[in-house]
Order: sequence, then structure tokens, then C-alpha cells
Amino acid sequence: MPVPPMNRREFVQKSAVTGAAVAVAGTLATGEAQAAEHRPGGKAPKTWSFSVLGTTDLHSHVFDWDYYKDAAYSDAKGNSVGVARVATLIKQQRAAKGEHRVLLVDAGDIIQGTSLAYYFARVQPITDKGAPKHPMAVAMNHMRYDAAALGNHEFNYGIEVLRKFEEQCRFPLLGANALDAKTLRPAFPPYTVKRICVPGAPDIKVGILGLTNPGIALWDKDNVSGKMVFPGLVEQAKKYVPRLRALGCDVVFLTDHSGLDGSTSYGDALPYVENASNLVAEQVPGIDAILVGHTHVEVPSYTVKNAETGEEVLLSEPYCWGYRLSVFDFEVELQHGRWKVTKKTAQTLDPKGVDEDPEIKKLLEADHELVVKYVNTAVGTCTQDLSAADSCWKDVPIMDFIHQVQMDTVKAGLSTSDAALPLISVAAPFSRTADIPAGSVTIKDIAGLYIYDNTLYGKKLTGAQLRDYLEYAAKYYHQVPAGTAVDTATLTNANSFWDYMYDTAAGVSYEIDIAAAEGSRIKNLTYGGTAVADDQVFVVAVNNYRANGGSGYPHIATADIAYSSTNEIRQLMIDYVTAKGTLDPADFAATNWKLTQAGTPVF
Repeated sequence: MPVPPMNRREFVQKSAVTGAAVAVAGTLATGEAQAAEHRPGGKAPKTWSFSVLGTTDLHSHVFDWDYYKDAAYSDAKGNSVGVARVATLIKQQRAAKGEHRVLLVDAGDIIQGTSLAYYFARVQPITDKGAPKHPMAVAMNHMRYDAAALGNHEFNYGIEVLRKFEEQCRFPLLGANALDAKTLRPAFPPYTVKRICVPGAPDIKVGILGLTNPGIALWDKDNVSGKMVFPGLVEQAKKYVPRLRALGCDVVFLTDHSGLDGSTSYGDALPYVENASNLVAEQVPGIDAILVGHTHVEVPSYTVKNAETGEEVLLSEPYCWGYRLSVFDFEVELQHGRWKVTKKTAQTLDPKGVDEDPEIKKLLEADHELVVKYVNTAVGTCTQDLSAADSCWKDVPIMDFIHQVQMDTVKAGLSTSDAALPLISVAAPFSRTADIPAGSVTIKDIAGLYIYDNTLYGKKLTGAQLRDYLEYAAKYYHQVPAGTAVDTATLTNANSFWDYMYDTAAGVSYEIDIAAAEGSRIKNLTYGGTAVADDQVFVVAVNNYRANGGSGYPHIATADIAYSSTNEIRQLMIDYVTAKGTLDPADFAATNWKLTQAGTPVF
């Protein structure tokens, strides 16, 4: 069932506690306070060292398990996933360096991304009375996180679920650029201040500032519109970094749910850069280091020179899903009564090969087994094996399944006048490894095909706008001149246009000429056997991410709405199979698109 939106009064009440959360964050931990009370006499130390450990984009991976395959996780690179293994690395770091010389921080995207996340947001929601705590809150509390930035996916299930998760965490969720839409005051703590105890000398004060992604305003518009706004990272860092320095912070550490290459996937739909960590480092003086997230890449160590001070800012991004752990090591020296950073380094550690933390296994194994049972629930049968392996360059039935569900759902919800318009669907091949087997179909088979928690819209586009939309999608392919062999290994993902960004269309027929230049690739676009006219109006079934401007497609974000729903498309697909009993490709409307080279079919 969809989670009802939080009303204005509830939201403002939550926002009002922000100041208290910031104030409490600066207090010493129990162990640090005890150490401070028993500092030995003698000569005070002049130098000290400490570390900040960082994770990001965990996406509710607790154990080294793939719920879509119902098996231990595996990939071509031999990675392991899950915080249970990362927790063991963290214990090793604390043991080697000293418990009170190590801080632990996350850069966001915690509560969405696996069947485990979905289960505790929708099937047995943490918002229900008497419901268990979110497994990620349990795991991260056990691991003793000091802070975490908000990620954009924190908002996927609505503010009520996020607030409940926040309530369950024993560490602050930081978002200096997540503001109440009415008051423009922080809706979450902007920062926290941690003290590292140095016996016989002043504490080292580490200010941790959290920044999230401005794209939330687009990607989760339905959940945040009118409630929260998300200004740019640079703009808010300029406000809060000086404040942390004024509070006496010796070290300022940022945790950004934002990549470091200055790119933006949503075009000019927002005035703020999506991946702005490098810009923050360059344009905001007073920052020592940044834990980077959002882009799911591994960057062990990267430096950016601040344009004003010339100081080097150290950045690191530990991939995603618990693949890696970032380790920032700082050396500081006491100068005129204040600690100053004299050296800083960063690296990433690979948890593969270490044992999972037995305490996390003990705490969460029952939750894990509950979700395993859920995803293995049979919902129907399929007449043949449906594979997504070729979905990025061929019209395949498994994609037709998504299109059919979207069109059937939108059609049933249209007004009488809009129902008279031609209806089509657009959808992306999210997973090349998805497969719905012949025979029994389970929830995990469908969840593995539609991996995001998107909801459904119907929007109106003209024929000319539809052509522009498909031309934009076609930039996904590298240009391959006529007569040149096509290698699928190098054909796709041109222009850093990833699979989740690439839409195919059903209900119309068309060709994509990969020999042609970008912008003139769509050929023979027809509906019902007739060429699509520029002024012809279509209802387009599309997910909320794309409908609100995700990936920067033209026209769709501003198009008139003919239908909208809060039901997740994945659940609609499960319901479709359950109602039909049998999944049969003969029931799907074929998408009828193909790749060509100057008119010659590629496949």
C-alpha cells in the first residue's frame, strides 16, 4: 500500500527539532568523556593522528546476498557486498588505530535498493505500529556511525518513512541543503561536531557537514514538492563551512551525496549541479576532506586545489553497496593552542575475504530470512524463458511485459477524452541480467527486472515531441558507419548515457539508424501503420523519475498529465501476473523498434 504523505504540521514539527539535534551532536561520547577526566599529567603531545572511515550508496545491502538471484552475491570482478563485511574492516581499523581515533561516516542512499529495503518500506513498513526497526538502522547503530548524509533515494518512500528511519538511528542524518519549503530553514541537522580526545591536550574538534543532491526536487517531486527544497551544494557549503570554523573546528570534513566530476544528468531543469563535490572543494575555502557518493564509482584518493586558498582538498569515493571502505588518515599538530592538519591521505579497502560481522548476522538474520521467503513467493507461471540479455539493442519480450503493464494501467485510469488518444509506453532496460524463467514465476524474478521503486504517469506529447524524445534516447548508441561490423560490447552507453537512462517505446514502430549522426537517427516512426504527424497527440505511459525530468529528456517534465498513481510499477507487474496466472508474450503489444545502418537491419 502507498504511504500517505506527511501533512504540513507533522513536517514542520519534525523540522523544529533540527537545532536541538545539532546542539546535542557536539557532546563527547561516553568513552571520550571518561578519557578526558583521566588525562595524565606531564608533557602535552604536540602531534596526533586520527581517521575518518566512509561508506556510501549502501542501498540496504546488509549481507553478501543477491535477493534477485536468491544466492550469494557474485559479479565478474569478484566483489562482495553488504555492511556485514564492511563492519569487520571497521573493527580492524578501530583495533589498529584506537577506538577513539576513528570516526565513521556515510554519504547517503541507505534505505532503498534491495528487496530487503522494499520489504521494510512497503510490505511490513517500519511506520506500522509495533513494526521492527529498519535493518539498516540496526546494522549502522551496531557499527557506531557518527553521521550520515541524506541520499536522494532516502526520499523514495516518502518523508514519513524517512523520518521513522531517522528516529531509529543513533546518529544524525545530515542535509545542509535539505530545507523546509515554507521556512527555508534546515529540515535535518546540517552538521555535527565530534571531539577526538587527546590526553593532556585540547580535544580535536571535527566538524562534519552533510550535503545531499539537488536532483531530489526532480526525481522525488511527488514526495517533496511543497514540503522541501534543495539548493546547491556550493551555495550551502559557503554558508556552513565558515560556521564550523567559527565554532572552533580544527578539521572540517564533508560528506556529499554528489559525484566529483561536475556533471549533471538532468540538463538545465535545475539551476544546481548534480555532481558538485569537486566544485565545493574548489570554490569553498576551509574544507579539509570530502567523502563523495552518488555516482557508484571507486575513487581511492583525489585532490582538488581550492581556488581562494591554494590548499589541497582530499576526496575519496568508496564505490557502492559495501564494495569498498574509504579511509581518510589525518595527522595534526598543535600550533598556538589549535590543532592544524599537517598531512592527510586517503585510500579504499576491499572487504572481500573478511568474515561477516557475527553480531550483525545475529541481529538481522531473521529479517533476512523473512525477505528471502517473501521474494521466493510464486505469483504465476510463464510460457517461455524471457531474458533481458539483449534488451539494450533488440526488441525483446521481457521489455514488452513492462510496456504492457504500463499501458494497461494508464488506459484504465484515463478520462473519457484522453482515452480517445493513442496510447504508447516508454521504459528503460534496467538490468541486462534479468530473466523470467519458463514455469513458476516468483516475486524475485519480477523485482530483478524492475529494480527501482518508480511510480507511473501518463503524459501528453505531440508527434514532434515524441520524435525529439526518441532522438534523445538514441544518443545512447555510438555511431557505427554503414558497412562496419557492430560489436554490442562497444555499441551502447555513448555520452555517459547509462542503461537506466535509455528508453525504448512501445505502441509505435520506428528504426534507430546508428550510422547517422546524433539528432537524425529516428526513421520511419509510425503509429498503426501510418507516419506519426507532428501535431498528433499521444498519451505516454512513463515512470515518475522520467516524467519529472530524470535524465534530462526533452518535453516530458513540462507535459500535461493525463494520469498519475502512487503505486509502484514493480508491484503493478506482480499484480498483473497474479491476476492473469500465466505470463505469455503473445499477450504483449510488440514494441517494433530495431537498429539499422542506413536502412539495413543490424540484427
